Amino acid sequence: MGLPEPVESGSVPALAQAHAWIVTDGKAGDENQCVGVVETLGLAYETRRIPARGPFGWTAPWGPIDPRQGPRRPQGALAGPFPDVLIASGRRSVPYLRAVRKATNGRTFTAFLKDPRTGHGSADFIWVPDYDDLRGPNVFTTLTAPHLVTPARLAQARAHPDPRLTGLEGRRVAVLVGGNSRHLSYRQADMRRFLADLRKLTAEGCRLMVTVSRRTPAPLRDALRTLTAETGGFFWEGGTEPNPYVDMLGLAEAIVVTSDSANMVSEAVSTGVPVLLFDLPRTYIRHRRMFAGLAMTGALKPFAGRIEPLDYAPIDATPLVAQALAKAYETHRARFREPTGD
Repeated sequence: MGLPEPVESGSVPALAQAHAWIVTDGKAGDENQCVGVVETLGLAYETRRIPARGPFGWTAPWGPIDPRQGPRRPQGALAGPFPDVLIASGRRSVPYLRAVRKATNGRTFTAFLKDPRTGHGSADFIWVPDYDDLRGPNVFTTLTAPHLVTPARLAQARAHPDPRLTGLEGRRVAVLVGGNSRHLSYRQADMRRFLADLRKLTAEGCRLMVTVSRRTPAPLRDALRTLTAETGGFFWEGGTEPNPYVDMLGLAEAIVVTSDSANMVSEAVSTGVPVLLFDLPRTYIRHRRMFAGLAMTGALKPFAGRIEPLDYAPIDATPLVAQALAKAYETHRARFREPTGD
């Protein structure tokens, strides 16, 4: 069965004039998922960032909001007229979603991306990846996560590529590198193995387009910068604009991605090109479930220093999540419509 077309707000009457808030603590992975869904719906939106630190963050998701961020505070995260739709992600945002639900007597439609850890009744609509355990009548699941790498952005990148990438001679391979997290740490042996496998690609004439994370260990970041300089590749670590990330994905003949980031894997498989997973010991077991599912679809293979031929249709959860959210919003608004007279 084919994927549905991306949802536009005009195709869902109740969404046509809706205004949205995105509420997160500013974590890029959480915020990008929310923006991807909202943009797919074509909604006007504001980003409301709540504090990431302090005692009110420690008590989330069960505790109260920081009173300085409440709706009665002009500079607070919840100031101003409440939105029609609130989409949140990250445990620190749960109390703020709960506060808006209470303040609007449920009229604001609330959606949460990922498990809020407070049960399926915490929002009107919840999305979680298949590998999470949360289920309920309002819980929607997909194999991969929503994101910002849309077909339109990929097409734009291919039609008008970043000039820093077009001069690379040879097969272009995007290399998406994560970093240390609470689940795992990069060991010296892992970094040596990764670099050795990447060198095998360059020996075959591939040109690496490397992007690293703020979490990437400094020794690995430095080694990757040196490797790309020596082999005629491209290295990007932020701080210079424009961000070439989507261009790298759009121009890649294959993508190598480290196993610490389910979000990067989700973005990679939306391209339809071979995705090669560099597996790290102690990779989060739930992420392994997702990787196994992608391997079964033919989208992903382990990275062993060579490009593997893979043939699959692009896998993109974003329009699926947007469509399910739009349907839930329509049902929600019907409960609050004024009865019409004869």
